[in-house]
Amino acid sequence: MSTSPRIAIVTGAGSGIGRAVAIALLAEGYHVGLAGRRSEALAETAALASAGDRALTVPTDVTQPDAVNALFGLVGDMWGRLDLLFNNAGASAGAPFEDLSYERWKAIVDVNLTGMFLCAQGAFRVMKTQRPQGGRIINNGSISAMAPRPDSAAYVVTKHGVSGLTKSLALDGRPYDIACGQIDIGNAVTPLTERMPAGAKQADGRMVPEPRMDVAHVARAVVFMASLPLDTNVLTMTIMATKMPFVGRG
Repeated sequence: MSTSPRIAIVTGAGSGIGRAVAIALLAEGYHVGLAGRRSEALAETAALASAGDRALTVPTDVTQPDAVNALFGLVGDMWGRLDLLFNNAGASAGAPFEDLSYERWKAIVDVNLTGMFLCAQGAFRVMKTQRPQGGRIINNGSISAMAPRPDSAAYVVTKHGVSGLTKSLALDGRPYDIACGQIDIGNAVTPLTERMPAGAKQADGRMVPEPRMDVAHVARAVVFMASLPLDTNVLTMTIMATKMPFVGRG
């Protein structure tokens, strides 16, 4: 069994789910490249993890190919390989469909879909050519791709695209021992869900308080997916607050 350190990149590592997953991976002994737009937030994640030089902060705009290439190049130069990408960076937008601007639509597509593509491609290229070959990509999808919320067309469409990306990578990665799976998350406690206890818009227009779950449970789920040998894959996992209105939504 290899005793070499496991190497990961987490995008969107400056807050929320990305931060929780990065800290959990560092606690498991991983060396982690922390990617995100805000250098101060990345530094805070690294400090919270108390991981020393096992955490590398790399300010990155995932919508920019040059920035993504630099991210994977820096991690490769530092640690020599890549075992895991948690492809997490994302954005949301709530607006009635007829009022959704082109600019906001494009911004959501650029982060949630193009950014996911660029980071997955960067990981795939490294994992295909490194020795030993292979690795794992875990995409952060959304339960909204299965049951949309009102006024969320841009977010929902991009998360459908992420599901397609996951399946394509799971297929295309087979010859190279690259496993790809997806985690779909419902109502973890993060800054993005702070409004939920006060009320979230439902399909019938009502505002209904929704329960949330500790984001640490999401991090544990990602660590579990990452812990599997490469001949075993969790293609999709749904983790959610048990009492949130998802099953039977609408």
